[in-house]
Amino acid sequence: MPDGTSTANQLRPKLATTLRDGYSLAFLRRDAMAALTVAIVALPLSMAIAVASGVGPERGIYTAILGGFVVSALSGSRFQIGGPAGAFIVLVAATVARFGVEGLLLTVLMSGLMLTLLGVLRLGSLIRHIPHAVTVGFTCGIAVTIAASQLRDLGGLRLAAGEPGPLIPKLTALAAALPTLAPATLALGLGSAALIFGLRRYRPNWPGMLIAVVGASVVAALLHLPAATIGSRFGGLPHGLPMPRLPAMDAHLALQLVPAALSFTLLGGIESLLSAKVADGMTGRKHRSNMELIAQGIANVVSALFGGISVTGTIARTATNIRAGGVSPISGMLHSAFLLLFILVAAPLASFVPLAALAGVLVAVSWNMAEKSEFARLLRDWRTAAVLLATFGLTLARDLTTGIIAGCVLAALFTMLKRPVPEEGDGGPR
Repeated sequence: MPDGTSTANQLRPKLATTLRDGYSLAFLRRDAMAALTVAIVALPLSMAIAVASGVGPERGIYTAILGGFVVSALSGSRFQIGGPAGAFIVLVAATVARFGVEGLLLTVLMSGLMLTLLGVLRLGSLIRHIPHAVTVGFTCGIAVTIAASQLRDLGGLRLAAGEPGPLIPKLTALAAALPTLAPATLALGLGSAALIFGLRRYRPNWPGMLIAVVGASVVAALLHLPAATIGSRFGGLPHGLPMPRLPAMDAHLALQLVPAALSFTLLGGIESLLSAKVADGMTGRKHRSNMELIAQGIANVVSALFGGISVTGTIARTATNIRAGGVSPISGMLHSAFLLLFILVAAPLASFVPLAALAGVLVAVSWNMAEKSEFARLLRDWRTAAVLLATFGLTLARDLTTGIIAGCVLAALFTMLKRPVPEEGDGGPR
């Protein structure tokens, strides 16, 4: 089986290659089963990520359906599954808090255009050279931030004012609100997280997140627990997709959104190419990095037009697709079709989902996202430790972009200092 190395730099979707090589009914059956498995994983996760990002759960579903379909149709990887990702929660929430949903949609649109341009200019390889310590540092920083952002819904805490964005003020405000802790809500959230961890260990092939969310919904409804639900906060999910429309365009606003759009672009490029690289390692194939960036860019543009949030390649769902037997981009396209079928048929059921259960889902996601053993390993060398801790600390204290830039600059300085200085006359004619 060819690994695709000879065509790795082509701007050609893997779907076209798959169809050219021949696609059989047996492949379709395998892709359909994998797609159903991935859709079951993506459904609760997409809603949870959207809620944690400060928008309605339907926007996470739109992102998974439309953005996920475009990613698979145009992807530079045969196995990539696109959709909303936990890594973007902090960026999306901060953008919504400052500029509103319309500002977010314009940011996603701008980021999509930037990603497309990076791919067209064949700059995908530059993103892939970000130091490993930087990647681990910002990933762990994001995981901590996500976990902190779920404490309010996990315990049903009631804050006197809005929840602060920065980590330390957030934790201070949440600590002050501890007297409002709702034991029943906390039990639902922790129970959901514990069930996900338990199933992941003892029944790894079961859809732990969906089972946890459905179980918590049933328990809350039968016992009439006073826990906030999707229905009580957001109303029900719509029964279909919205009509496309351009976000409100404003030159002054667009200029203000450039830093956020750059952050979305940087993180989206890193996440999608990391996911494609993981898929390569699991299958022995080779993704086309520049085509992957183009796919992610167009998917973000489409997501913004339909009211979705940011799209990227998702490592967990991509790995699930491979383990479930997916063999081509058609599995990712079918996963989007299954999600669309859900909101057409069973959207009213989402109203009963407790927000604490979705918080439990994201607590599990943040725990799995944090590369704990790799973090500890990188601390053994003082240079990689310095890069790691600078990226991790600044991601927590300031923002993702500051952490990545600081980590990359520090890593570059260490690389220059380690390089031996040539003695006089070295390299010259003798």
